[in-house]
Amino acid sequence: MNAATHPAGRVDIRGLSIILGEKHTAFEAVQKIDCQIEPGQFVCILGPSGCGKSTLLGALAGHLQPAQGSLDVDGVPVHGPSPQRGMVFQQHTLFPWRTVRENVAFGLKMNGTGKAERLAAADDMLALVGLEAFAGHWPNQLSGGMQQRVEIARVLINRPRLLLMDEPFGALDALTRMKMQALLLDIWTRIRTTVVFVTHDIDEALFLADRILVMSSRPGRFIEDLHLDFPRPRSTELVTSPAFSRLKRHCLELLHHEDGRQLPRLNPLGLPNDHDRLRLAL
Repeated sequence: MNAATHPAGRVDIRGLSIILGEKHTAFEAVQKIDCQIEPGQFVCILGPSGCGKSTLLGALAGHLQPAQGSLDVDGVPVHGPSPQRGMVFQQHTLFPWRTVRENVAFGLKMNGTGKAERLAAADDMLALVGLEAFAGHWPNQLSGGMQQRVEIARVLINRPRLLLMDEPFGALDALTRMKMQALLLDIWTRIRTTVVFVTHDIDEALFLADRILVMSSRPGRFIEDLHLDFPRPRSTELVTSPAFSRLKRHCLELLHHEDGRQLPRLNPLGLPNDHDRLRLAL
């Protein structure tokens, strides 16, 4: 199978298990995951701390090799890192000795792109994230939210087919986080790359995603695949809507689910079940 078999940005995961540690300390972090993600989809992976969310993202980035199963992007097995699978972490990885423009252009420099071309491309990316006026600044002169915007621009300059984000806004204050979420959605509507976004924040997942994959506690398995039909573009009023609240309650129940108990389920309309209706009526 070659890359031309699928549109750019398709992810196919089959029977994926990942083991971390060595010999006596080894443990299964991710267990027999099956999933397909369509090109251009915005997917959030939601789960409790330690469930294997970041481990799965590391495998998609090519930093971790599975113990079992297969992991393909555009029909090609993942066997190591690639600029086509860009990664954004919670803490920025900017070079403090390079300006903002030079940081964003760095990936193109490593690819051999000429100076004038890569700096022009960096300026375009900085305009996309609203930081064109800060191109000549140093990273330590920027706020946390601005640093993350530079980080996103640095990844996107390589035009990745897959954008991987590991709780990128987790260290930000609530207001800055909301602004960054809105900015990310605005960028995504323009570039339409496939996004896999890891979070343990239910509100964030519901606000951002087309689809939420909910993971169990370790070893991580997908216990729910929620497809969201909230209209886009999305505004902050969404988080106070009844439909949002119903889905948030359902996600909370899933995150508190224990093995051996029946999984909570939504009916086809996403409405409360009979038990919930009785509870709401009391």
